[in-house]
Amino acid sequence: MQLDHVGVATDDAAELADLYGELFDAPVAHEEEFDGMRVVFLAFDGGYFELLEPMEDGTIARYLDRNGPGVHHVALRTEDVEGALETVRERGVELVDDEPRPGAWGHDVAFLHPKSTGGVLVEFVEH
Repeated sequence: MQLDHVGVATDDAAELADLYGELFDAPVAHEEEFDGMRVVFLAFDGGYFELLEPMEDGTIARYLDRNGPGVHHVALRTEDVEGALETVRERGVELVDDEPRPGAWGHDVAFLHPKSTGGVLVEFVEH
């Protein structure tokens, strides 16, 4: 596995994309509205920042209400998300997703519960 992206919850993805673009020379690689969110991916060498702006009430809106803006999750790229889930399941890791589901860019994704991963929401993503 390798690091795919870091998900960042924000109230304004366009504003944060502009800031990160200036500060880190990180161009926008992809934008879409997905699952009640505006999602903006900024490209870095070997990975992305995924900016998550809620468009309606949902997971990211609730996260922002509780925690404010900041790092939401860390995503690891795998060639076999189902196999990765099986491996962590065998080790007793609590899952958010028992099966892969469609994610941004049409990738298959699944999340691990932060209770089992040191307080970090971890996403597996299969391109």
